[in-house]
Amino acid sequence: MLGRLRAQYERLMLPAGRMLARTGLSPNHLTLLSIPVGMACTYAYWRMGLLWGVLGILAIGFVDMLDGSLARATNRVTRFGGVLDHVLDRYAEYFIILGILLGDHAAWFWGLYALFGMVMASYTRAKAESIGGLARCTVGIAERQEKMLGLIAGSLIAYAFPWVSRPIMNITLLVVGTLSHITVIQRLMYTRRHADHDVRCASNRKSCV
Repeated sequence: MLGRLRAQYERLMLPAGRMLARTGLSPNHLTLLSIPVGMACTYAYWRMGLLWGVLGILAIGFVDMLDGSLARATNRVTRFGGVLDHVLDRYAEYFIILGILLGDHAAWFWGLYALFGMVMASYTRAKAESIGGLARCTVGIAERQEKMLGLIAGSLIAYAFPWVSRPIMNITLLVVGTLSHITVIQRLMYTRRHADHDVRCASNRKSCV
């Protein structure tokens, strides 16, 4: 879905990456910044409310775009940087859900349901690309962008209707979690189809030409 727009927003963020390149910062420095920003998002949801929590999610997304733009502007795209980025993305998701739950905006059950689905969607992709040997496994109904937008939309609706904010946030986490688990299934099916095809081709190349 929104992943298809990645090339467009990466191009729009490139000037910001060139400006940051003059500061001497490395892309990994910016990636590490997502940890304190994620903690700030936790605090915002916990102590300051839903609207501030939304601003925290937007800040996390902005930092995530900046480190990528800096890496491309400086031609310092590395494998370790990619791994670090993916790992800290999972921590950022944890910080967001933790803040929602600490602020008592939703039930713990739905928070854990959503968080586990988000982590497993990423884990499935990682295993498909490592053990499964796929170049990319970004298929599925909901990548990270959709899930973050879902949390933002749910938080804003809950903020607008404070008398039913907790049920709204429960539904939000239910939807985000369910979409994540559906994505896991889609990625497993995609991996089974394409990884098995690659194995057959490796053992009998003539039949795959």
